[in-house]
Amino acid sequence: MGSQLESEIDAIGVHESVESVFPPSALQAELTDLPAAVEVVGDDGIDTCDAVVTLEYRESFLDLEWVHSIQAGVDRFPFDAFEANGVILTNSTGIHDRTVGETVAGYLLAFSRRLHEHVANQQDRRWERPEWDAAFTLPGKTACVVGTGTLGSGVAEVLGALGVRVIGVRRSHDPVPGFDEVFATDRLHEALFDADFVIVTVPLTDETRHLFDADVFDAMRDDAYFVNVARGPVVDESALIDALEADRLAGAALDVFETEPLPAESPLWEMDDVIVSPHCAAYTRDYFRDVGDIVRENVDRLETGEPFHNRVI
Repeated sequence: MGSQLESEIDAIGVHESVESVFPPSALQAELTDLPAAVEVVGDDGIDTCDAVVTLEYRESFLDLEWVHSIQAGVDRFPFDAFEANGVILTNSTGIHDRTVGETVAGYLLAFSRRLHEHVANQQDRRWERPEWDAAFTLPGKTACVVGTGTLGSGVAEVLGALGVRVIGVRRSHDPVPGFDEVFATDRLHEALFDADFVIVTVPLTDETRHLFDADVFDAMRDDAYFVNVARGPVVDESALIDALEADRLAGAALDVFETEPLPAESPLWEMDDVIVSPHCAAYTRDYFRDVGDIVRENVDRLETGEPFHNRVI
């Protein structure tokens, strides 16, 4: 895999699709120090750019030199087409570890301290304390984090500081810093058998699609909580709903779904022990700055002939 583009980068577009995460103009202003011109572009302005920073995919990106995804996940981009057209793809791996880790910690604290119930009660002006044995503390609990990459390691770091024992699941059983124990994926059922929380942080691939199915939910403890901050299709959502409705799980915190936005008719909206968030676990006011740092570094690397940072293709 080479590190050089076929031509210099004179114009970088900040695609308007990033608007759902941060204002495109904020990233444009952050990158005004670059030697290339940086402009906010819509679909009709892509052909004026050599490179683009984007959330979504457009077919016209195949005419560019370089595409940078503001997310770590790149499953929306057609790898074969990028390779065939010589388009470099980079992503934002590495900027979400702490933010996603804190979001997951927030979910666990909500469940353990019953905060989600208090918020729901507040909407109805209802003064109702939890049952005497409903609340608990996190030290001594076990979390099984499936995926030990950047996201999983960030989750492990934050949860470990809260006294949670963290088990990791990855392709091999080789140890990973921050995890008390690591299982290979073929021992997934064994890894999650005694976990109080099962947390999904794997990327979406052919191998991980519907990795969490009815068999996996059956293997979990019926007092365990399920958390997904990865990608919606990693989970068989209908199987998850069945498990929740049958009380085979204590609850779930879900940031991603098979269909987004989550359809209004989904039963997940009205389940008492389910927290729904709108695919925003990594959001922070500094998101655009973090993305800008990667883009700036890669422009610098382009000038010095070094390999791109976070290069996917």
